[in-house]
Amino acid sequence: MTQSKEGSSIPDVTFRTREGDEWVDVNSKSLFSGKNVVVFSLPGAFTPTCSATHLPRYNQLAGLFKDQGVDEIVCVSVNDGFVMNAWKKDQEAENITVIPDGNGEFSDQMGMLVEKNDLGFGKRSWRYSMYVTDGTIKKMFVEPEKPGDPFEVSDADTMLNYLAPEVKVQEPMTIFTKVGCPYCEKAKALLIEKAHPFEEVVVGKDITLAGLKAVAGDESAPQIFKEGKYLGTEDELAAFFA
Repeated sequence: MTQSKEGSSIPDVTFRTREGDEWVDVNSKSLFSGKNVVVFSLPGAFTPTCSATHLPRYNQLAGLFKDQGVDEIVCVSVNDGFVMNAWKKDQEAENITVIPDGNGEFSDQMGMLVEKNDLGFGKRSWRYSMYVTDGTIKKMFVEPEKPGDPFEVSDADTMLNYLAPEVKVQEPMTIFTKVGCPYCEKAKALLIEKAHPFEEVVVGKDITLAGLKAVAGDESAPQIFKEGKYLGTEDELAAFFA
């Protein structure tokens, strides 16, 4: 059932997306025509592997995909627009376009709609990724048909290695931030500008102030770590890239 469709055209589907208080119909042509698009599809928003690894890593590596001529990174899931928007906001995945395939029409035409009744999910998408150029599927990475939810080939690193095998992916920095901190925003903007992946730990949400002091020896923010070693604040980060 879950076979590669390399060389085929993308299914002609209209997606019902939500922008603010309005329904906005988005069709396949507007998503894919005249563009290079990386797509990854997964079983569901807010589910463990999807939230912990699949979506965050594509978001982290978005700058490197852009360097390879990718115009957009699209995440498709059999969820409604409200759920997909809430998940994107929760994940702070500003580099990802989330597309709700609420009726499973796109996943079905891709041959990727599978039964997840044992989990109470109904029909959901099998996990896969693909590279689409002007509406034509150039490459697909489809997870092997194994029990459970295999996650072996549809990850961001595998896709990036296909597009640019010579690119050495840097491991993400860890940046501890506070809400409303202008120095934190400055540091994150620099990381995005340099296309350096990073994971953000927000004080008050992901860690306590005491926890920050225990880790970094200081309660101020940002505090930045590279490969498990303390780098410093926004000044040291600027010096690192300089």
